[in-house]
Amino acid sequence: MIKEFKEMENYIISGRFKAGSTWEKFTKKVASQNEKNAKDKVYSLIGSEHNLKRNLIQLESTTKE
Repeated sequence: MIKEFKEMENYIISGRFKAGSTWEKFTKKVASQNEKNAKDKVYSLIGSEHNLKRNLIQLESTTKE
């Protein structure tokens, strides 16, 4: 059986994360199969880069490129 792979699409996701006592803005461009997976990837990237849990990351906009 041959599975068809959905082509990856680029998403631009903007938001902010808690950095000490302030909120820092960010914009990330990620390739993903759908919007939900793109958001999960951004949570993972920001969380690992800044050692944050998801509740300290707020996604504000998602745009398909």
